Amino acid sequence: MPAPLATVAEEARLAARALADFAGHVVHPTVRLGVTGLSGAGKTVFITALVHGLARGGRFPVFESLATGRVASARLAPQPDDAVPRFAYEQHLGTLIGERQWPSSTVDISELRLVIDYQRQNGADRTLTLDIVDYPGEWLLDLPLLTKSYAQWSAESFALSRQQPRARLAAEWHAHLATLDPQADEDEQATLTAARLFTEYLRACRDERFAMSLLPPGRFLMPGNLAGSPALTFAPLVVPSGRAALSRSLWAMMERRYESYKDVVVRPFFRDHFARLDRQIVLVDALAAFNAGPEALHDLEAALAGILDCFRIGRSTFLSALFRPRIDRILFAATKADHLHHSSHDRLEAILRRMLDRTAMRAELAGAAVDVVALAAVRATREAQVQRGRDRLPSILGTPVSGEVANGEGFDGETEVATFPGDLPADLDSFFADGAAFRGLTSGAAENTDFRFLRFRPPRLQAVDQQEPALPHIRLDRALQFLIGDRLQ
Repeated sequence: MPAPLATVAEEARLAARALADFAGHVVHPTVRLGVTGLSGAGKTVFITALVHGLARGGRFPVFESLATGRVASARLAPQPDDAVPRFAYEQHLGTLIGERQWPSSTVDISELRLVIDYQRQNGADRTLTLDIVDYPGEWLLDLPLLTKSYAQWSAESFALSRQQPRARLAAEWHAHLATLDPQADEDEQATLTAARLFTEYLRACRDERFAMSLLPPGRFLMPGNLAGSPALTFAPLVVPSGRAALSRSLWAMMERRYESYKDVVVRPFFRDHFARLDRQIVLVDALAAFNAGPEALHDLEAALAGILDCFRIGRSTFLSALFRPRIDRILFAATKADHLHHSSHDRLEAILRRMLDRTAMRAELAGAAVDVVALAAVRATREAQVQRGRDRLPSILGTPVSGEVANGEGFDGETEVATFPGDLPADLDSFFADGAAFRGLTSGAAENTDFRFLRFRPPRLQAVDQQEPALPHIRLDRALQFLIGDRLQ
């Protein structure tokens, strides 16, 4: 099917789905909230803490409708979509509270329905259905592939892989590609080897030592039930510009599978899930990028720009709700704020906002509200003052995960320790101009010491009056107020 006809047909299907959703929402007002972020950003923890806090009536002073008592209750309802797995809320909550372990990361799409009974400001009783859609941010970075040819994607992938630190991680893959002739006969074994080495390169880039963010195709790192299928068995080739692939050549084989990946993986995700979202939160593990250095920060900045460009954004109107749903509120959240003293939270927000400046301005001009927040959906640390020589340093207290090491000292996963997390840079112009990585300890005897943020276990909680304990947080209520506060007026 020619591309223009395919686009028209796809838009027609989206409009039909939007009409069906709109009809249902008239009877039962619903917000579809997308929760995404790259691996390790804390999506599972965020959703678990959000649902637990609303269902339990947690302490959310900034979330106006709950703080003023207008929210009567919030309860889970049966999963509405029979084709999408249910988010394993109860299991994840047990892992957090009972085992004091962090839940496993998101590797596939899942959904959870929460029904909120509330009173409007005029006194009328109403119900809002909140459908929370959890999906990997790596899938989001696949959406730009829909507008790129195989040759374009190959050229961009190669250009990226020649930059450090990617270049040394891609060495084995590059060596294999040097042996391939794109116009040679198609070869299944050569394709399998190229796909395997390309995937290993992507995995190496994602390692916490490098923390690269731009790693499409996303399903190569999260294949699920498509592992080993031809749709996931291809790789970039160095192809000559201005020429076409010969029939039954290696190039034609790779190109065909690349197009199959878009048809089998990317388009269904866009049509069935992504295009139906009303609100969106993107969780960002900026601290992991600080740990890895300036290259990781620049990569994260490019990934965030790509993510924001993917959204169908703009002010939601009656016609857009009928035929072309738009995301009218997007929140970017720097997670793990509890790994820093509160005095650095504003700086963390400022750094993330600076990364989003250009693309956020385009979104706001289109009528969408964009905001940035530093949060911890579950707060794993407390703050304290620690004496070091003549200085009293603002520090954090927590239990490092077993196996963590700092300054040559290992931790057993049971002992609470105090650590000085340092200060994030205040001069953002110099920071971004120099491309400097975060140098953690910035005062006292430890000046210029390189720092690695420790990972902490979830907090130990005590039940109150035999009730399930509340999960402590940082600014989860502010996130809720931005995302759905206006829908509970």
